[in-house]
Amino acid sequence: MKRLIVIVCMLVLSNVTLVQGETKLEDIAFVAKYDGSTERYILRLPDGFDSGEKHHMLIALHGHGSDRWQFAADGRDEARACRDVAKKHDMIYVCPDYRAKTSWMGPAAEADVVQIIAELKSKYKIGKVIISGASMGGASCLTFAAMHPELVDGVASMNGTANHFEYELFQDAIQASFGGTKAKIPLEYKNRSAEYWPERFTMRVGFVACGKDELVPPQSVLRLANVLKKLEREVLLIYREDMGHFTNYEDAKAILEFAVNLPNASDKTEAVSPTSHIGAGQQGQQ
Repeated sequence: MKRLIVIVCMLVLSNVTLVQGETKLEDIAFVAKYDGSTERYILRLPDGFDSGEKHHMLIALHGHGSDRWQFAADGRDEARACRDVAKKHDMIYVCPDYRAKTSWMGPAAEADVVQIIAELKSKYKIGKVIISGASMGGASCLTFAAMHPELVDGVASMNGTANHFEYELFQDAIQASFGGTKAKIPLEYKNRSAEYWPERFTMRVGFVACGKDELVPPQSVLRLANVLKKLEREVLLIYREDMGHFTNYEDAKAILEFAVNLPNASDKTEAVSPTSHIGAGQQGQQ
């Protein structure tokens, strides 16, 4: 019985390679330096990967209630756009659990993402690091970029918040992740609210925000985008006044391409200029 338990544990902790169509997804386990726990992320290397060549990296952060598999395999528009942009540019594609379903980029999740970046940089030749996400992931990629601008070369945030003081939903999960309430640890909430740190956003930043989003209201990212524009940063804001908590494929791809900023001679789509503000679209699904 003990031998069986040891074998099962070894399987759980081991790395697993899955094949999705012609794409290999590696489910990587690692021991977190933050607290010694076993954490996981999905890794997809470019087709015909050559470890001797430099590759850029796209990190995709899942939404509340999901895990690493959302952006690795889900058919939602935001996830498909991330996978397609990574594939188009031969990028290393990474989907962390970042403490799984209710992270909101607290200290443990932040430490895990820092560790993942460092370990992949030690293993592969990494160029640019782009971080993206939707909903909780859209907030978390802004938080991470504000706290570690030296590690990030581009951000693509979809329907996230940039201000944890004014955000009122999912408070039980956020308090557990951050380590307390807004009243008890206000500095923690300030540090993780991107709106308070516009000077740190020296990289390209793309936003999608929606006027009828009641799950993650858009006001904080609209304010942040406006401040970044005044600081003459390279910013793309796509604001869909008539849409709810949803980013369609075209908008997701637009801000990802903007954040990645890698010209492709075969791409005939019209380039979107910095500080663009795209107006109302059709109502999207929730």
